[in-house]
Amino acid sequence: MRSLALISLLALPGCFYPADRGRALEAKVDRLGADTAQIQTELKEAREQLAAALPIIDEKVAEVTKALKGLDTAARRKDADIGVQFQKTVEDLAQLRGQVETYLHKISELETALAAQDQKLIAMQGEAALKEAEAKKKAEELKRPADKKEFLALAKEKAKAGDVILARQLYNEFMKKWAKDPLVGDAHFGLGETYFSESKCREALFEYGKVLQDYPKADSAPESYLRSSDCFAQLKMKEESRLALEELIKSYPKSPEAKTAKDRIAELDKPKTPPAKKGKK
Repeated sequence: MRSLALISLLALPGCFYPADRGRALEAKVDRLGADTAQIQTELKEAREQLAAALPIIDEKVAEVTKALKGLDTAARRKDADIGVQFQKTVEDLAQLRGQVETYLHKISELETALAAQDQKLIAMQGEAALKEAEAKKKAEELKRPADKKEFLALAKEKAKAGDVILARQLYNEFMKKWAKDPLVGDAHFGLGETYFSESKCREALFEYGKVLQDYPKADSAPESYLRSSDCFAQLKMKEESRLALEELIKSYPKSPEAKTAKDRIAELDKPKTPPAKKGKK
């Protein structure tokens, strides 16, 4: 029962944003999201209109080209007839050009508005969102290995180099791409480590909890207990910190982490030596 209670505690979401501010932010984000969706719809429609018009424009251009060639061999015609046909050709071309420019201008405006909406959303969410956006861009440009172990190693490498946001992008991508693979447990652990490195213990505990609850046979499971103990200690949750160590010893008794856990418990159980009293002068 204590083990289940601990895992349940580990699996709790790490969201501790003040309720009122959180609701206000969500409302603003929802409004921006609705505006963005409208712009995306209009942009899609404009592109579809342009795509539908292009075959017609190509056909008209072909007709105009044919008409222009016909003018070269129209020596039999009167000059007035040639002038009328030439004027009609020029007007057709101008109309087609105007139609294309209208569509292209509208698409350009909508793309600019969409980019502005994205910047507003990022600004509203703060510096963290800006870093997330930068990491997403870097992740898009980064070449990914096809092999899953190499992919996971790349995420670890980025985390070790201090590029934790990019590492999170890669870990999350790994979990989507290989959702049913046992290595997903190690990906959750790696994700937890990126949060732990920034002292975001609540977020880290959630990821360690996913390892222990869903992937108890993962290589990182024993260390997930050890890291959970560290997180609970930082959160001043002494009982839970000790419980994590006890569960580690019980669940993985032969692991190196279990030995570390025993040493820590022994240290906790040492009698506290009271500070020496200073003598009166």
